[in-house]
Amino acid sequence: MAVALAEAPLAPYARVKKYLKEGLAAGRWTPGELMPSETELVAEFGVSRMTVNRALRELRAEGLVDRSQGVGTFAAHPYRLSSTLTIRDLHEEIEARGHRHHAEVHLKREERAPRELAERLGLAAGAPVFHSLIVHHDNGVPLQCEDRYVNPACAPGYLEVDFTRTTPTHYLLEVAPFWEAQFAIEASAPTDKEARLLGIAPADPCLVVVRRTVSRGVPITIARLVHPGARYQLEASFSP
Repeated sequence: MAVALAEAPLAPYARVKKYLKEGLAAGRWTPGELMPSETELVAEFGVSRMTVNRALRELRAEGLVDRSQGVGTFAAHPYRLSSTLTIRDLHEEIEARGHRHHAEVHLKREERAPRELAERLGLAAGAPVFHSLIVHHDNGVPLQCEDRYVNPACAPGYLEVDFTRTTPTHYLLEVAPFWEAQFAIEASAPTDKEARLLGIAPADPCLVVVRRTVSRGVPITIARLVHPGARYQLEASFSP
């Protein structure tokens, strides 16, 4: 006779999270509606405030709730759901669509880092920094202008790489795997130079991603990635 194995009990914070998540999925709280307070959840589940706080933090990280200090927790609006960004090689993305990728290298050299850039790369002002400017094409159409600065200590061979055969992202992921990535994303107009390189008008909207990667506390690279809005879509996945 087969014996059914009992499911392992959920951790206290997971029980609170499951209750709230299922309630959101069922529409118990509509977007923008105030949800149960920490005090109410502590009393209902017989757990500590720290346990409830962990459940709410995780729901907020998943984009399911908004929290306002001193006010409370609210059901998030669907259009504000958070996404997880994954750093992928643009060459691989383009080829995965069955298209042809090629890159034009417009600049690749050693420069002296101005103070603000040096601070973001953990360098002294005026220290050497590697600088590259590359335009990536999808079936002959400019798709991304990549303006990148690299900490020489992390990738000393950077300037010797042929970036018409491999991408900076692919190379850096091999020689300097990162532990942390920071993103800033905005809709913005390109600079005059970026517009010229991308073959668009200076007033055309672009998606601009500024990305900084760090390994073991040491900054590796800062890249400004400019994409014509009409040619690029930022995709991410979400599952409640």
